[in-house]
Amino acid sequence: MATIWVNEQIDPCGIIRACIACCDETQAQECHDSFESNLTLEQKAQGWVAQIRTVESWDEVPVNALKLD
Repeated sequence: MATIWVNEQIDPCGIIRACIACCDETQAQECHDSFESNLTLEQKAQGWVAQIRTVESWDEVPVNALKLD
């Protein structure tokens, strides 16, 4: 099974505001770095977070994700 990298930008209420999933670790890290750098200091202070995680099945990827293969 392939590892799927899931990048999420989550608001203070825990709602996923942006999500991109892909199978390429380098691409996933670049996406995470972009998500992180696009958060303003104000957003971070409010509780916004950018996170990266792995899953093993496309079924585990949030349905609203942009899926890159």
